[in-house]
This record gives sequence, C-alpha cells and structure tokens, in this order.
Amino acid sequence: MKAENKDADTSVNNVSINTNKARLLIVDDEQRLLTSLKELLMANNYQVDTALGGKNACLHLLKQQYDLVLLDLRMGDFSGHRVMDFMSEREIDAATIVVSGESSFSAVSKALRRGAYDYLKKPYIPDELLATVENALQKKLLEKAHNAMQVRLKKSEELHRYIVNSSPDIVFMLDREGRFTFINNKIESVLGYKKRELIGTHYKTIVDEKDFERASYAFKDSIYSGNANGHKNSDQTSKTTRTIELHLKTQGGNRAPRYFEITVFPIESSTAGLKGVPSGALKKLIGTYGTARDITERKEAEEFINFQAYHDLLTRLPNRALFKDRLNLAITHAKRNTQHLAVMFLDLDRFKVVNDTLGHAMGDRLLQSVSMRLENCLREGDTLSRFGGDEFTLLLPDISSKEDARKIARKVINVLKEPFMLGEHEVFVGVSVGIAMYQEAGSSVEQLIQNADIAMYHVKGRGKDGYQFFSDAMNVTSSNRLKTERDMRNALENNEFRVYYQPQINAATGEIIGVEALIRWHHPEKGIIYPSDFLPLAEETKLIFEISEWVLKTACCEVKQWIDAGHHNIRLAVNFSPSQVEHPRFVNLLFNQLEEYSFPPENLEIELTENVIMNDLEHMIQKLSKLSDSGIRIAIDDFGTGYSSLNYLHKLPINTLKVDQSFVHDIQNSDNEACIVNAIIAMAHGLKLNIVAEGVETAQQLEYLKSLGCHELQGFFFGKARPADETIQLINRGIQSKAS
Repeated sequence: MKAENKDADTSVNNVSINTNKARLLIVDDEQRLLTSLKELLMANNYQVDTALGGKNACLHLLKQQYDLVLLDLRMGDFSGHRVMDFMSEREIDAATIVVSGESSFSAVSKALRRGAYDYLKKPYIPDELLATVENALQKKLLEKAHNAMQVRLKKSEELHRYIVNSSPDIVFMLDREGRFTFINNKIESVLGYKKRELIGTHYKTIVDEKDFERASYAFKDSIYSGNANGHKNSDQTSKTTRTIELHLKTQGGNRAPRYFEITVFPIESSTAGLKGVPSGALKKLIGTYGTARDITERKEAEEFINFQAYHDLLTRLPNRALFKDRLNLAITHAKRNTQHLAVMFLDLDRFKVVNDTLGHAMGDRLLQSVSMRLENCLREGDTLSRFGGDEFTLLLPDISSKEDARKIARKVINVLKEPFMLGEHEVFVGVSVGIAMYQEAGSSVEQLIQNADIAMYHVKGRGKDGYQFFSDAMNVTSSNRLKTERDMRNALENNEFRVYYQPQINAATGEIIGVEALIRWHHPEKGIIYPSDFLPLAEETKLIFEISEWVLKTACCEVKQWIDAGHHNIRLAVNFSPSQVEHPRFVNLLFNQLEEYSFPPENLEIELTENVIMNDLEHMIQKLSKLSDSGIRIAIDDFGTGYSSLNYLHKLPINTLKVDQSFVHDIQNSDNEACIVNAIIAMAHGLKLNIVAEGVETAQQLEYLKSLGCHELQGFFFGKARPADETIQLINRGIQSKAS
C-alpha cells in the first residue's frame, strides 16, 4: 500500500511541476495592465507573452501554442468574445480565464458559454489570480492526460481487434448455452460463413455431424467439474483447457469439411479475492473462449505419408508391408479358430514385352488396369497387394478348402485373359499363380509368401498362364536355382567361362569379315552349359554385369591379337543385356573398357535387341549417338521378332540389321517366312543398312539369301562357334571355297 501511495503522490507532483512550465498569453488593450500581470506570472516561473488588443492576440495564437490565455473582454472593436470565437473556429486548444472589468451577467454568461474556465473581475487579487491560473492549468493537464488515455485505449482496442481479426486462427466466444457471442473475421475466409450469420447460433451449426459427440465433450463436459458429491454442477467449473480435433462444415458450393485443432478455455466470474469472501468461493462459468486452427493440410499430409508407407502409389493397393501385417493377423486368427487360409503369388506373363515395346507409361497403365480387374475377383475381407514390379500377392482368409482357392485362381486367370486396351493398342497378358495353403505350405508369414513364390515359378517353368499349389517337392527345384547361382559365382572365380566365336561371312566374297562373341560355361560336373540355361538367372541375380564385363575383356584381348597380327578389318560383335545398356554410365564404362584393353572402337559392333532400344528411345538415341561418333558400330539383333514401330530406324545411328534365324530356318518352305525376309532385306537396302542373316544351315538357304542381296551370313553352315585358337586358324585358312 505504501508503494501505491508514493506513486500516486509522485504523479501529482509531476503534474504540479509541469504547470510551472506552461506558456501563457495575456490579452488586454491597456499596456500598463499587461506589464504588471506579466511580471506577476513570470515571478512564478511561467512563460508569458502579451498581446495588445484582440487582433494582436489572434496573430499570437496562430504562431504559438499556449496552455492558457488570460483575456480581457472589452477591447475596442475586437472584443474578448471575438477572440474566443476565433479560438473555437481554429480549434485552438488552450484554456481561457477572463480578466475583465466587464461584470454584467450577459458578458460573463457569454464568456462561460464560449468555454472560459473562470472569470476574474478587475482589479484582481494577485493570490486569487495565481490560484485560478494554477487550477486552470491543472485541469487542462488532467484533460490532456485523460484524452491521451482515451486515445491510447482506443488504439489499444483497435490493435486488439486488429490482432484478433488478423489471427491465422478462428477466435470465438460462446455463452453458457454454447451460442456464439463473438467470432473474428477468419471464419469468413476459412469456412465461408458471415459473422452476423453465426452470432447467437449454437456451435453445432458449424460442427460436422460425425463429431457432435466429441464436440460436446470438449465444449461442455470437459469444462464442468464435479461437486462434492461427484455430480456435475453447471455453476462450478475447472480451469482445465482442452484441445480437440474436429471437422467443421464449410458453407458455399460442395466444399468438403475442413479439419481443425480447437482449444477451448472456460470464462469464469469469481468472487474470490474480495474482502470478506472466503478464498474457496465458487466460480461461475459465464462462457467459453476458444481458438480453431485449420490443420487440414497437415492432416492430409499425415494421411498421405501414412498411405505412402502402406500402399503402392501407382495402383493404390496395399504394399508389401501392409500385406505382411494383414497376413500376420490372419494367421493369428486362423490359429485361434482352427481355420484355413491361402496366399497367392501372382506374376504377370508377357508384361516385360509390353513394357519394353510400348514404354513405361503404358506399362504403368497396364498395371493399373490389372489391379482393377483383380479387385473385382475378391471377396470381402481378401487383401490384394502389389508386391513389386509386375508381382501381386493375394490373401484369402477364412476359406474352407483348397477348392475355394482353386476357384479364385481360375477366376483370376480367366479375368486377365481378356485383352487390355492401352490407347490404340490391344494388349494380351496372362498370369502365373502360385498358391500356399496354411498350414500345409507353412505357418509363418515368410514361409507362406516364399512357398507361394516357388509354386509360381513352377507355373512359369511349365508354360505360364496357370496355377499351382506348393508341394515339398518344389523345394528341390528352388534349391537347384540357388545352387546354379552359387556355381556361377564360383565359375567367375575359377575361370570356368569361355568365349566362343561364330564367323560372319561376306556373302559376295566368302571371306570372314567378323566374329560374334558367345559365352560357354565349362562346368566341372555338367560339362558345357549354353547361355540360354544360365544367362536368364544371371540377369535376375545381377551377375550379368560381372559375366558381361569378363566376356568383353576376354574377347577384346583375343581379337586385338588377331588385329595386331594383320587382320586389321576383322569385326568383333558383342551382345549386351538390357540391364547393361540401361545403366546410366553404360557409355562411359564401355569407353573406359576399350581404352583399358587398347581395342580400336571401329572394330567393335555392339548388338542390341529392339526391345532394349524401345524401352527408352530418347535416352537410347543419346547413348548410341555417342558410341557411333567414336566409331563403334550398332547392330539390331533378332530383327523382326519385336513388336515395336520401325520408326526408330531412321532416328538411331544403326549400321546393321540381323535377320532372326527363326525366319531363315523355313525360308524355302514357308511363304510367310520368305516374305518377311524379303521385306527386311529390301528395307535394309532402302535405308542403306548392312544386313546379316543368322541361322544359315543349308546351301539352299545360302543361295536364296545371296539372291536377295543379303550382305553377310552367319550360321552352322560355316561351322559352329569355336574357341579363339580354332577361330583364328579358320580365319587364317579362310573358307572361300565353302561360300563360293
């Protein structure tokens, strides 16, 4: 209390001190009076100016701001009343004390009506005048302080309203019944409601129906606390603040409800703290204050992230993680209730052909279409997932027997037999289905998936487009795959691979102008294994990179010796797998290898299939152009077997077309095959491309191809592929006589 009194006294003293610094103006038409009054006031530390007459006073008031004007009324033709009118018109903020000999009621009344603080009659009493001046200044200062306070309060209120209305959140107040008593402008931009529409309405007006119960708990039940008997009492509240997430309805159009984080605070009136009132007096709820923050984008982001974690974004199906989770739950349920379940592993047949031929975009559309068809085959409670690539898994819980799984498998196979329309393309695919039954094929998540996968590979191995239940005998084949993979790795370390060479013959001269490098595996137990028996697995296990690097290195080193020995024009043809060509650093790696082996680029011809080229034509153009610029030749292998447009032929730096041996084999017995070969050779001539016919085995095939103008020949007619030492002997000896 002492501190408060001291502060109060200090503020008063400060006001008194400030009055002594006030600037005063004395107005009179008698110079003697002006002089005496000025001396009196200056002796009391006031700043004083004088004005002789009313007109002169007006000039002073325009030039200088005064706190107080001491004004005579009777001053010739410009009276004190006119001066006061002048001050009013100009809104001059100065207190006025009339000091005049005019004492009529009318004159005094006019002066007071014009705002004069007081009226002193001449002659004045000095002490009375000084007291009047001090009081007038004190009043003026208090009025200024009051006005300043009002301005500050108004600005504070305006600032508060601005802050509230500029808040990124909705700010609101409710009465005890839950009706809006205040709401800021944010409601209009976020939810589309006008403030005036909501004032007086219940909060449930904007709460989505599914959240009514939760909203009631947040706005009401969480605020009211129990009384001594444990019963709710609307007059007794807690200070608990509650935050809850609710959907709020939007107004206008078909806008969906938005998600808000709402924080509510009870507004309480209290008698606590008043003299004579117990500190434990009851507090009464008079309303609720709250804020609502729009978290729609955050919730959508959270939902999207959660969806990403457990779903495949392309097909919108559950992914591997979610499938395993559901399978685990299904196994637990089946174990508890002694029920059956089945896991199917699905792999699309011929998908790679479509993807390589039409591109990844069409491949993605195909996967989406497949997913929709498969979903139509499901029962309620089944789970279809995209396991990866063109692989899908299907969980069939609560089935009675194998027959139920068999029916679903047949349905899946039949529904995918129907053609798919991808733009203007009609596409056919099939599906290989492996089935693992709980508990026959396993009792764990990993066992069931793995064994269903094994069963699927058995379907692939016997012709695709079918289904197969897993059996223990299949583990033998699976183990064989693992053993082959292990043997391939050992073969690289133990130098079991060999490069064989098949000659390429100039059809006109019969001389050997090139060789195609082919790999053979000299297995210590199985003997010679041909590429078709191990390269697909090498591609699958990524061993193809190491094997292909070894083939290129070996072939370059061996053929380089022949070139150095005088066969300068001999050409080395090497096949490259899709995974190699698609590697981002394929071109640089090939250049580095040629430099390392000192092999001339102009003596190298790389062989690619149509499907590899069409997989990503734009990037392939860039890659092959760099190779061609360095002198490396480009050949299209197995030409005519692909499904791609021939439009790429004039876009790529291609040197050679190789006619697939399947067309050459029946060239004299089948009009269709002959027509295809004729067309390919004619097209190659038109495009000024070199043409090589593969699979030449008879003299009749040789003569027919020569008659068509085929440039080069390759096949068993000229001998099988040979090791390097036998091949160079053949080159040195020549085989002109065979071809002539």
